[in-house]
Amino acid sequence: MSTGHVEPPLWRRLVINRFVLVPASIAVVILLWNAYVATHDHGVVAGRVVDIAGQAVPGATVVLWVLNFTTYVEKTRATTDSAGRFIITDNDSHNIRLAAEKPGIGRSARMPVRLYFRAQDIQLREPLVLSGTG
Repeated sequence: MSTGHVEPPLWRRLVINRFVLVPASIAVVILLWNAYVATHDHGVVAGRVVDIAGQAVPGATVVLWVLNFTTYVEKTRATTDSAGRFIITDNDSHNIRLAAEKPGIGRSARMPVRLYFRAQDIQLREPLVLSGTG
């Protein structure tokens, strides 16, 4: 006597089960992550420097510090363009701090930046804000 239940083919039972789907999903995520890292690991750090009123500050010096075991050490400097933008192209760390300064206008606080992987390209969402006297 038939119950109306049709058994799926063996290949379908072997492929569509948690012991295959979960490792396959993990492998796909790992492949996608590695592809993302390979296309975003040039060490570019970009952003803007503004004054307390939000106006761009040309000619400001931006300093990048990297974590060296227990302390941060200065790695490189960049100067902002006429629109207050800066680009640093040689970051090879994943734990950095940035600060800007321009004599006569002021300096910013050190901004901690935690990256997901070494040499990750990043565009800062918030500008470095110069305040106080320099």
